[in-house]
Amino acid sequence: MRIPKITGIIKRRFLINFRIEPEVMSRVLPKPFCPKLHNGYAVGGICLIRLEGIKPAVFPLPWGFSSENAAHRVAVTWEGNEGVYIPRRDSDSRVSQLAGGRIFPGVHYPATFDVRDSEGYFDFKMKSKDSHTTVSFSGRVSDTFPESSCFSSLQESSDFFESGSLGYSAKKSGSKYDGLRLETESWTVSPFEIENLESSFFNDARNFPEGSIEYDHTLFMQNIKHHWHHEDDLCCQTR
Repeated sequence: MRIPKITGIIKRRFLINFRIEPEVMSRVLPKPFCPKLHNGYAVGGICLIRLEGIKPAVFPLPWGFSSENAAHRVAVTWEGNEGVYIPRRDSDSRVSQLAGGRIFPGVHYPATFDVRDSEGYFDFKMKSKDSHTTVSFSGRVSDTFPESSCFSSLQESSDFFESGSLGYSAKKSGSKYDGLRLETESWTVSPFEIENLESSFFNDARNFPEGSIEYDHTLFMQNIKHHWHHEDDLCCQTR
Protein backbone atom coordinates (compact mmCIF):
# COMPACT_ATOMS: atom_id res chain seq x y z
CA MET A 1 0.00 0.00 0.00
CA ARG A 2 1.24 3.49 -0.84
CA ILE A 3 0.17 6.76 0.79
CA PRO A 4 -0.95 8.85 -2.21
CA LYS A 5 0.00 12.28 -0.80
CA ILE A 6 2.29 13.59 1.96
CA THR A 7 2.33 17.19 3.14
CA GLY A 8 4.59 19.40 5.24
CA ILE A 9 7.05 22.31 5.30
CA ILE A 10 10.44 22.58 3.65
CA LYS A 11 12.20 24.35 6.50
CA ARG A 12 15.38 24.72 4.42
CA ARG A 13 16.72 23.27 1.20
CA PHE A 14 20.13 23.44 -0.45
CA LEU A 15 20.48 22.50 -4.12
CA ILE A 16 24.21 22.02 -4.74
CA ASN A 17 24.87 21.71 -8.48
CA PHE A 18 27.69 20.49 -10.72
CA ARG A 19 28.20 20.77 -14.49
CA ILE A 20 29.37 17.50 -15.99
CA GLU A 21 30.55 16.31 -19.38
CA PRO A 22 27.52 14.57 -20.99
CA GLU A 23 29.44 11.46 -22.09
CA VAL A 24 30.71 10.90 -18.55
CA MET A 25 27.28 11.39 -17.02
CA SER A 26 25.71 9.01 -19.56
CA ARG A 27 28.00 6.20 -18.38
CA VAL A 28 26.80 6.64 -14.79
CA LEU A 29 23.08 6.73 -15.58
CA PRO A 30 21.03 3.53 -15.93
CA LYS A 31 18.58 3.11 -18.79
CA PRO A 32 16.15 4.53 -19.79
CA PHE A 33 17.59 7.82 -18.45
CA CYS A 34 19.70 10.26 -20.49
CA PRO A 35 21.26 13.50 -19.22
CA LYS A 36 19.16 16.63 -19.59
CA LEU A 37 21.62 19.16 -21.00
CA HIS A 38 21.92 22.87 -20.29
CA ASN A 39 24.31 24.88 -22.46
CA GLY A 40 26.07 21.65 -23.41
CA TYR A 41 26.47 20.27 -19.88
CA ALA A 42 24.79 17.55 -17.88
CA VAL A 43 23.64 18.80 -14.47
CA GLY A 44 24.00 16.72 -11.31
CA GLY A 45 23.83 17.67 -7.68
CA ILE A 46 22.75 17.12 -4.11
CA CYS A 47 19.46 18.13 -2.53
CA LEU A 48 19.89 18.64 1.22
CA ILE A 49 16.52 19.25 2.78
CA ARG A 50 15.04 19.65 6.25
CA LEU A 51 11.36 18.69 6.36
CA GLU A 52 9.01 19.56 9.22
CA GLY A 53 5.39 18.70 10.01
CA ILE A 54 5.45 15.75 7.62
CA LYS A 55 2.21 13.71 7.62
CA PRO A 56 -0.20 11.98 5.25
CA ALA A 57 -2.55 14.51 3.68
CA VAL A 58 -5.48 12.08 3.98
CA PHE A 59 -5.25 11.97 7.80
CA PRO A 60 -6.11 15.17 9.74
CA LEU A 61 -3.33 14.66 12.31
CA PRO A 62 -2.44 17.68 14.52
CA TRP A 63 1.26 16.80 14.36
CA GLY A 64 3.91 15.51 11.97
CA PHE A 65 7.52 14.38 12.08
CA SER A 66 10.71 16.20 11.09
CA SER A 67 13.79 14.91 9.29
CA GLU A 68 17.10 15.81 7.67
CA ASN A 69 17.52 14.28 4.22
CA ALA A 70 20.00 14.06 1.35
CA ALA A 71 19.23 13.07 -2.22
CA HIS A 72 21.91 12.79 -4.91
CA ARG A 73 20.24 13.64 -8.20
CA VAL A 74 20.82 14.11 -11.92
CA ALA A 75 18.63 16.07 -14.34
CA VAL A 76 17.42 13.54 -16.92
CA THR A 77 15.08 12.87 -19.80
CA TRP A 78 13.42 9.57 -20.75
CA GLU A 79 10.80 8.56 -23.27
CA GLY A 80 9.70 12.16 -23.87
CA ASN A 81 9.64 13.02 -20.16
CA GLU A 82 11.97 15.01 -17.92
CA GLY A 83 12.78 15.06 -14.24
CA VAL A 84 15.56 13.76 -12.00
CA TYR A 85 17.16 10.39 -11.39
CA ILE A 86 18.11 9.81 -7.75
CA PRO A 87 20.80 7.15 -7.23
CA ARG A 88 20.90 7.60 -3.45
CA ARG A 89 18.67 8.90 -0.64
CA ASP A 90 19.81 9.27 2.99
CA SER A 91 17.85 10.35 6.06
CA ASP A 92 18.14 10.63 9.84
CA SER A 93 14.45 9.74 10.23
CA ARG A 94 13.62 6.25 11.39
CA VAL A 95 10.15 6.69 9.87
CA SER A 96 11.64 7.46 6.44
CA GLN A 97 14.08 4.57 6.71
CA LEU A 98 11.35 2.06 7.59
CA ALA A 99 8.57 3.37 5.34
CA GLY A 100 10.64 4.50 2.33
CA GLY A 101 10.17 2.12 -0.58
CA ARG A 102 7.19 0.55 1.20
CA ILE A 103 4.51 3.00 2.38
CA PHE A 104 5.89 5.92 0.39
CA PRO A 105 8.37 5.96 -2.51
CA GLY A 106 12.13 6.03 -2.20
CA VAL A 107 14.54 3.83 -0.23
CA HIS A 108 16.22 5.95 2.49
CA TYR A 109 19.54 4.87 4.02
CA PRO A 110 20.34 5.77 7.66
CA ALA A 111 22.60 8.79 8.07
CA THR A 112 23.72 11.33 10.65
CA PHE A 113 23.50 15.08 10.06
CA ASP A 114 25.26 17.93 11.84
CA VAL A 115 23.87 21.29 10.73
CA ARG A 116 24.88 24.54 12.40
CA ASP A 117 23.39 27.91 11.52
CA SER A 118 24.99 31.04 12.96
CA GLU A 119 23.31 34.23 11.74
CA GLY A 120 22.77 32.77 8.27
CA TYR A 121 26.18 31.11 8.01
CA PHE A 122 25.75 27.34 7.66
CA ASP A 123 28.16 24.55 8.47
CA PHE A 124 26.81 21.23 7.19
CA LYS A 125 28.04 17.64 7.58
CA MET A 126 26.30 14.42 6.58
CA LYS A 127 27.59 10.85 6.80
CA SER A 128 25.67 7.68 5.99
CA LYS A 129 25.89 4.96 8.62
CA ASP A 130 27.21 2.51 6.02
CA SER A 131 30.02 5.04 5.33
CA HIS A 132 29.07 4.96 1.65
CA THR A 133 28.12 8.63 1.33
CA THR A 134 29.42 11.86 2.86
CA VAL A 135 28.71 15.53 2.17
CA SER A 136 30.19 18.58 3.89
CA PHE A 137 30.23 22.29 3.14
CA SER A 138 30.01 25.71 4.71
CA GLY A 139 28.73 29.02 3.39
CA ARG A 140 26.02 31.65 3.51
CA VAL A 141 23.07 33.02 1.57
CA SER A 142 24.22 35.54 -1.03
CA ASP A 143 22.77 38.28 -3.22
CA THR A 144 25.05 37.40 -6.15
CA PHE A 145 24.63 34.60 -8.68
CA PRO A 146 28.06 33.37 -9.87
CA GLU A 147 29.17 34.52 -13.32
CA SER A 148 31.07 31.24 -13.77
CA SER A 149 27.82 29.21 -13.82
CA CYS A 150 26.58 27.51 -16.99
CA PHE A 151 23.27 29.25 -16.19
CA SER A 152 23.08 32.88 -17.27
CA SER A 153 21.03 34.05 -14.29
CA LEU A 154 19.35 33.05 -11.06
CA GLN A 155 16.00 32.99 -12.87
CA GLU A 156 17.30 30.63 -15.55
CA SER A 157 18.59 28.27 -12.87
CA SER A 158 15.35 28.52 -10.89
CA ASP A 159 13.25 27.65 -13.94
CA PHE A 160 15.47 24.66 -14.76
CA PHE A 161 15.17 23.10 -11.31
CA GLU A 162 11.50 23.92 -10.82
CA SER A 163 10.76 21.84 -13.93
CA GLY A 164 12.52 18.83 -12.36
CA SER A 165 9.75 18.08 -9.89
CA LEU A 166 9.40 14.38 -10.81
CA GLY A 167 12.08 12.09 -9.42
CA TYR A 168 12.75 8.39 -9.85
CA SER A 169 14.93 6.22 -7.59
CA ALA A 170 15.70 2.51 -7.69
CA LYS A 171 13.82 0.02 -5.55
CA LYS A 172 15.86 -2.43 -3.49
CA SER A 173 14.75 -5.19 -5.88
CA GLY A 174 16.35 -3.28 -8.77
CA SER A 175 13.47 -4.22 -11.07
CA LYS A 176 11.66 -0.85 -11.09
CA TYR A 177 12.03 2.81 -10.11
CA ASP A 178 9.87 4.53 -7.49
CA GLY A 179 8.24 7.75 -8.72
CA LEU A 180 7.79 10.78 -6.48
CA ARG A 181 6.64 14.28 -7.48
CA LEU A 182 7.24 17.45 -5.44
CA GLU A 183 4.53 20.12 -5.53
CA THR A 184 5.29 23.44 -3.79
CA GLU A 185 2.78 26.15 -2.96
CA SER A 186 5.46 28.72 -3.83
CA TRP A 187 8.90 28.59 -5.43
CA THR A 188 11.51 31.14 -4.34
CA VAL A 189 15.27 30.55 -4.48
CA SER A 190 18.33 32.55 -3.44
CA PRO A 191 21.98 32.17 -4.42
CA PHE A 192 24.16 30.50 -1.80
CA GLU A 193 27.91 31.07 -1.59
CA ILE A 194 29.66 27.75 -0.91
CA GLU A 195 32.97 27.20 0.86
CA ASN A 196 34.92 23.97 1.44
CA LEU A 197 32.60 21.62 -0.46
CA GLU A 198 33.23 17.85 -0.27
CA SER A 199 31.05 15.14 -1.82
CA SER A 200 32.04 11.48 -1.81
CA PHE A 201 29.72 10.82 -4.75
CA PHE A 202 30.74 13.62 -7.10
CA ASN A 203 34.40 13.55 -6.01
CA ASP A 204 34.70 9.88 -7.00
CA ALA A 205 37.18 9.84 -9.89
CA ARG A 206 36.08 6.35 -10.90
CA ASN A 207 32.80 7.80 -12.12
CA PHE A 208 33.87 11.40 -12.73
CA PRO A 209 37.48 11.62 -13.96
CA GLU A 210 39.45 14.79 -13.34
CA GLY A 211 38.34 17.57 -15.69
CA SER A 212 34.93 16.03 -16.40
CA ILE A 213 33.06 17.73 -13.56
CA GLU A 214 33.06 21.19 -11.97
CA TYR A 215 31.09 22.78 -9.16
CA ASP A 216 28.59 25.23 -10.70
CA HIS A 217 26.40 26.93 -8.09
CA THR A 218 24.06 26.41 -5.13
CA LEU A 219 20.46 27.49 -4.54
CA PHE A 220 18.79 27.98 -1.17
CA MET A 221 15.10 27.74 -0.23
CA GLN A 222 13.27 28.00 3.08
CA ASN A 223 9.82 27.85 4.69
CA ILE A 224 7.98 26.38 1.70
CA LYS A 225 4.68 24.51 2.05
CA HIS A 226 4.80 21.42 -0.10
CA HIS A 227 3.24 18.08 -1.03
CA TRP A 228 4.79 14.81 -2.18
CA HIS A 229 2.77 12.70 -4.64
CA HIS A 230 3.39 9.05 -5.50
CA GLU A 231 3.76 8.52 -9.25
CA ASP A 232 3.57 5.27 -11.22
CA ASP A 233 6.61 3.00 -11.10
CA LEU A 234 8.98 3.00 -14.06
CA CYS A 235 10.52 -0.20 -15.37
CA CYS A 236 14.31 -0.19 -15.40
CA GLN A 237 16.89 -1.81 -17.64
CA THR A 238 20.50 -2.58 -16.92
CA ARG A 239 22.92 -0.44 -18.93
